[in-house]
Amino acid sequence: MSEAQHSYRQIVKATSLFGGVQVFQIIISIVRSKFVAVLLGPVGMGINGLLISTTGMIEGLTNFGLGTSAVKNVAEAHVSGNTGRIGKVVAVVRKLVWITGLFGAVITLFLSPWLSRITFGNRDYTLAFVLISITLLFNQISTGQSVILRGTRQLKYMARASLAGSLLGLIISVPVYYKWNIDGIVPAIIITSVISLLITWYYSNKVKIEKVKISRVTIIREGKEMMSMGFMLSLSGVITLATGYIIRIFISNTGGVDQVGLFSAGFAIINTYVSMVFNAMSTDYFPRLSGVANDNSKATELINQQSEIAILILSPILTVFIVFIQFAVIILYSSKFLEVNGMIQWAALGMYFKAASWAIAFLFLAKGASGLYFWNELISNLYVLGLNILGYRFGGLDGLGISFLLSYIFYFVQVFLLTKYKYDFSIRSAYTKIFLVQLFWGILCFLTIRFFSVPGAYLIGFFLIAASTIISYKELDRRIDLKTILQTVLSRNDRRSQE
Repeated sequence: MSEAQHSYRQIVKATSLFGGVQVFQIIISIVRSKFVAVLLGPVGMGINGLLISTTGMIEGLTNFGLGTSAVKNVAEAHVSGNTGRIGKVVAVVRKLVWITGLFGAVITLFLSPWLSRITFGNRDYTLAFVLISITLLFNQISTGQSVILRGTRQLKYMARASLAGSLLGLIISVPVYYKWNIDGIVPAIIITSVISLLITWYYSNKVKIEKVKISRVTIIREGKEMMSMGFMLSLSGVITLATGYIIRIFISNTGGVDQVGLFSAGFAIINTYVSMVFNAMSTDYFPRLSGVANDNSKATELINQQSEIAILILSPILTVFIVFIQFAVIILYSSKFLEVNGMIQWAALGMYFKAASWAIAFLFLAKGASGLYFWNELISNLYVLGLNILGYRFGGLDGLGISFLLSYIFYFVQVFLLTKYKYDFSIRSAYTKIFLVQLFWGILCFLTIRFFSVPGAYLIGFFLIAASTIISYKELDRRIDLKTILQTVLSRNDRRSQE
């Protein structure tokens, strides 16, 4: 097996492990979203989205990016094999998440009247923000446990924690929505947070880590690197959250809370059900890229490989969403949400360019260039905000989809030029060919569903989806010998069934 094939297989293997987790979580999300859409409607989803996005913005500002930055420190200690060192770093992480979590909770509690007025135009939701403030502490502690699992490469525990948290959150929160309707939004948010905390705590305690007593001086010394890099990541995250928050406020003031609910529901489909590929890949990709980041040639090769796999897996999924989005919206939500169809179709085209830029942008973090990463995200969020406001003002929900597409075209050009100039990055011809071919099929699907009437549009769309899928299969088979892998898995299953 060649080195390139081994690398491709490692990418696919990691994607498969967490892709399975993502699929399970998506099924749970579908069920939850269906219940929430039916029980709460667009207005309830709008309120839920505004509460979560508001507290999420404060959480992003006060958590100092420890969920990402601390992974690097824990991983380095874990690789060293020094149990005392591992214990010290983990102890520091656990102290820091308590401090930052309490900080976020207190800030939310103190600002609750103003948050209600800014978000909803009145103080009716002050108590809601007071109650939700505790979730910032719970979420940050839970993040700390996840850092330990990821840093020590306990991927199976991470997968189990994610699955258990999603399932229990669904089982407990849906009856709350059913019994109290909109009044159940706040209790459901709190319950979900508590469940996540308990489960991540349970699995992180399974990791054998030497208990080490640390002083305040040690916390400051060891936590300095985590906090400094994390602070830049946190600022970037806050800018992204603030952008989403301002957009939701603008939509709420211009079109109403129900429009916020439609906007949230539409992008939940894209960001939750399509971005599962990105989420599954990032778990293994970031540590791997960090390992070769000092070698620009190796980093370029890995980024191109990761980009190829991403577009090959994503493209068939995107064509399905473009063609059959009406059925997806009805199944996932209800007929009340059909207004988002056009927005999602435009956004699906934007996902091709997100796939192209996603793998490249990781290079800033892998290089430790947190300042460059911050300015890159700041600039992109500024034009994202401007394009979204213009898009909604002149095109409504469809305009938001168009702005999503334009934003990721600009972002792709931006990160490519930056990495080419700073790190001599280049895009291989093999990836360019795959990207253009799959984008071509996506555009054909978009034009078909827009300009042909049903059922003809669905029939043509089905063949276009099949074409995209066949191309992806053949290209994956060339890289990882997919046919042999599938035959091995099938034969193994046959032996098990015979036994």
